[in-house]
Order: sequence, then C-alpha cells, then structure tokens
Amino acid sequence: MQFNRDDNNFIRFLKDEKFIEWKLFPTDELNKYWEEFLLQFPDKRKDINMAEKHFRHIKLSSYKQSPGKKQEAAKRLEKSLRRYYIKNNVRRFAFAAAACAAVLVLSLLYLQEKLYKSRNQLITSSEYIVGNELKQEDIMFITGNETASFQHNIDIQISSEKTAQIRSEYQDAEEISIEQHTMNKLIVPYGKQSRITLADGTQVWLNSGTTLEFPSSFTKNKREVYLTGEMYIEVAPDKNRSFYVHTSDFNVRVYGTKFNASSYAGSPASVVLVEGSIGLQSDDGKQELRLSPDEQAVYSDNGTFQTKRVDVQPFISWKDGYLTFEDTPVTEALKQIERYYNLSFNYGDEVSFQGITCTGKIILSDNLDNVMTALTLISAMKYKKKDKLIYIYKK
Repeated sequence: MQFNRDDNNFIRFLKDEKFIEWKLFPTDELNKYWEEFLLQFPDKRKDINMAEKHFRHIKLSSYKQSPGKKQEAAKRLEKSLRRYYIKNNVRRFAFAAAACAAVLVLSLLYLQEKLYKSRNQLITSSEYIVGNELKQEDIMFITGNETASFQHNIDIQISSEKTAQIRSEYQDAEEISIEQHTMNKLIVPYGKQSRITLADGTQVWLNSGTTLEFPSSFTKNKREVYLTGEMYIEVAPDKNRSFYVHTSDFNVRVYGTKFNASSYAGSPASVVLVEGSIGLQSDDGKQELRLSPDEQAVYSDNGTFQTKRVDVQPFISWKDGYLTFEDTPVTEALKQIERYYNLSFNYGDEVSFQGITCTGKIILSDNLDNVMTALTLISAMKYKKKDKLIYIYKK
C-alpha cells in the first residue's frame, strides 16, 4: 500500500490486508514491518492509533444485514476464494490473508456506512443499474486465410517450426499450421482471456475484448505487434532487435521490460510499467517519454501523457484471476466486470452513484453470483438477479 504524506485518513489502514492480518495474527515479521513503517512515516502514528481503536470496536452484529445472511455471504465468498487458490496453487499464506480480509470486509462496511452518513454522501434510493448477460462469443485465431475458433480460454505457443500449439483447460491440445511472412490475428472477445508466447519467447496475456496482431516470425531488424484492448507483456530480451507495441493512440518502444498496456475504445489509454524501461511516443511523432518502474502514463487527446507513481498490482492482477480496487468508483468496477463476463450495464442519466466506491479484491470465478456477491461486500451496493438481468442498487 502506498501512502501520501498529506493523506491523514485512518480508513486506509482499515482497508489494508497487511494491517488487518497484523491485528488478527501478529507475528515478529509483521511487528517489524509496521515499526519500520512508523519510522519512515512518523506522522502516520495518529492514524494507526485511530485505526486500531476502530478495529477493536467494529462488530459484525452492528451491520444492519441479518447475522444469518452475513454468515452465508462470508461463507460463499470464502468458498469461492478457496476453490480459486487451490486451482491456481497459490501459497497458503496468500489464501489466509485473502480469506481474513473477505470475512472482515463486512465489519468495515459498517464503519464505511457510518462515515458516509456523517458526510451526507450515502444516498438511500431505489434507483438502479440494469445489467444484461450477453451471448458468449468464441476466441478467433486467424492465420493467412484460415480461421480457428475456440469456446474457452486458450494458451498459444508459436514455434519456429511453422506451427502454433494451442491448449485449453476444456479441450484437447491441437496444432495449427501458420502462414509464414504474414501477420496473424488473435481476437479475444468479452468474456474470455488468453495467453500467447510469441516466436521470440515474449509472453503476452490478453484481457477480454482485445485483439493482437503479430507476425509468425520477427524480422532481423525489429519486433512489432499491434494492440487493441489490454495486455500484460513480458518481453524476451534481444539486444539486436527492439520491440515495439503499436496502439491507435501511441507507440511503445521496449528496452527490456514487463508492463501493462490498455487501449480500449471509450476509455483513457494508459501504460503501467512493472519492470525495466519503455519509451512512449504519440502518433504525431513528439519527443519520446521514458517511464520508470511503478509509473503510469495516461494518454490525453491532445497527444500528451500524464504520468504518476502508482502501485502496479491493481493494474495487473487481472492476469492472475482477480481484480483489485482501491477507492474505485463502482461504475468503473462494473466496466471491468462487464468486460470479463460479457455483460452490458445500462447507466441511465437519471441514476447517480456519485461517492459510491469499492475497496478490496474480487476473484474472477466461473460463478457470476460469487462475483456480484463480492462486489456488494466491498461497496455500498446490493444486487439481485432475475433470469439474465442483474439489478444493482444503492444500499
């Protein structure tokens, strides 16, 4: 968790999983971590003391939801988390921390409700957002004049033997011949994700609603791919050939790195650098902007970039199967959820969700009900589902 020295809001600590773990299961390692934190940020001691005071007084029974429903919701979320972590072989420590945070979030919502009311920001209204489940589309892999379609998420390995090895969790592995000296296209619709290893060993994770164009093999001089949507990429080092990512708004020159690039239509395009170094240049050919690790650059319509320091994890967690939110507007969270699950939410002009945010993690499980339940646990929202329609209300 990153802190601004001017931010004296104790609620940030109550939303931090490491702080929650420290209060629930203190260890020498955690004690040392927070001692060093206070040495570095002594002005935060007052906020931590306040957070500890509220932590001791938070009661699940204080939240207006019935005890039975609270326990049922917590169990559903914990069960979903357990399935995910077992399936993906995540360390036991990570599961324990996430499960604790999932159960405790009900208590934190009670505190958030009190704060919202004190600031007259929590609006109790019957207004709602309607979400509709759309028809699922197949992933399309196009090479030359041939097109292959896949119903489930896939991993593709481009080999030097003019073939693509394709694997899926629900289908037998298959091998496809690919055209040489041409551009291939991988189209990942909303509701799906994929990963591809390019001919040079570069690994690319493609988020929902993404198209990647790439060659069967790279030239001797440079390596180039074309992106629409969102990807996380780990570029294979090659001192003799630079790597370029082209989007409709800007170009990325890679100097050996890991980064996330997002270029969805209707949303601000951005790049977040995790490791290494990259250069950004808008289509008008202005001077290249260099990014350092833990920096985000957001593209503006005037051809410039706005940069700032960020915690990179919320921007890349989607590739590991979960979404991370930190005081994120609920409408922005819904945009991410609708991409992943191929939903369509209707944001009417008469519906106002100003001031309603969410903080926490949502596991991208196969069960949409689990996901929507998790959203209600980390925000001041509630939902109900009828057939293929989802109704989202303010609490």
